[in-house]
Amino acid sequence: MTEAILLVGGKGTRLRPLTVNTPKPMIPAAGVPFLTHQLARARAAGVEHVVMATSYLAEVFEPYFGDGSALGLSLEYVTEEEPLGTGGAIRNVASRLHSGPDDPVLVFNGDILTGLDIRALVAAHGSSGADVSLHLTRVDDPRAFGLVPTDPTGRVTAFLEKPQTPEEIVTDQINAGAYVFRRSVIDTIPAGRPVSVERETFPELLASGAHLQGMVDSTYWLDLGTPQAFVRGSADLVLGRAPSPAVPGRCGDRLVLPTARVAPDAKLTGGTVVGEDAVIGAGARITGSTILAGAVVEAGAVVTDSLVGAGATVGARTTLTEAVIGDGATVGPDNELRAGARVWCDTELPPRAIRFSSDE
Repeated sequence: MTEAILLVGGKGTRLRPLTVNTPKPMIPAAGVPFLTHQLARARAAGVEHVVMATSYLAEVFEPYFGDGSALGLSLEYVTEEEPLGTGGAIRNVASRLHSGPDDPVLVFNGDILTGLDIRALVAAHGSSGADVSLHLTRVDDPRAFGLVPTDPTGRVTAFLEKPQTPEEIVTDQINAGAYVFRRSVIDTIPAGRPVSVERETFPELLASGAHLQGMVDSTYWLDLGTPQAFVRGSADLVLGRAPSPAVPGRCGDRLVLPTARVAPDAKLTGGTVVGEDAVIGAGARITGSTILAGAVVEAGAVVTDSLVGAGATVGARTTLTEAVIGDGATVGPDNELRAGARVWCDTELPPRAIRFSSDE
């Protein structure tokens, strides 16, 4: 059996206002909390026991997932009294693991959508004899990520955090946020204080001569840290571009949950999701967007690559493009919100408050 630690303690500040009321891993993606997709994929790969390292809004997780039996898992929850960082969170849950000293423990971040072959990563870890194995992926612009160069055998040679100059960009391989630890290595992480696994644990292990192995898997990978990325990830799940056994319906252009109401002439495309009890009015056009539970999109509204929060209202003829509307907010009729616009939870935007001239 492979055990797993799931790191779900982050505040998700880049995703606000989506994370004001909901921790990032619990925001619905393709009709269910994003965390459901990760847990379902872990179970499909043979994981049976998962320990969740929680912190921000920790009280939300257990009431939803319970003991994990509905997903075929055994789930436990450990809440940090103070944020401990990625390495500190891993160490903080070590006492809940059942593995022996040389057994593999899968660790993954709660904000990465990936098609990673989990079984292959665990198998590669075992065959290489590594102390820690890392999932690596290749990106066109690695400046926002941690670079992980490897030798011809895949052994990690360095960790370079967020390089900025051309000279520092020595590889396009980045740390993709999934690891396999030898169980005994977890016990070497300092306890009771914040530790960054990326900036402290891995470089120190490397300096001490430990064997860190990289496995490049270039299947689907997306960091869901921004609203635009989260909306895209949800759409990709619905479209079938990102694999998950937890999507509640067939892959296609749209996913409408059973209690939602959609006008016959409304057009939903591009992986759009309409949540429970949401209402889509006559003539509305929604593309690549997520409409959360209880939200209302009124007649003639046009919503593109946007997220409309739970219980929010988008007024008639309003246009949203790459916008985020917080839970319970109201955007009045005849507004136009463009890329990057965020309306905070419970805000009321009057009719015709924001418009752009046609020649812009």
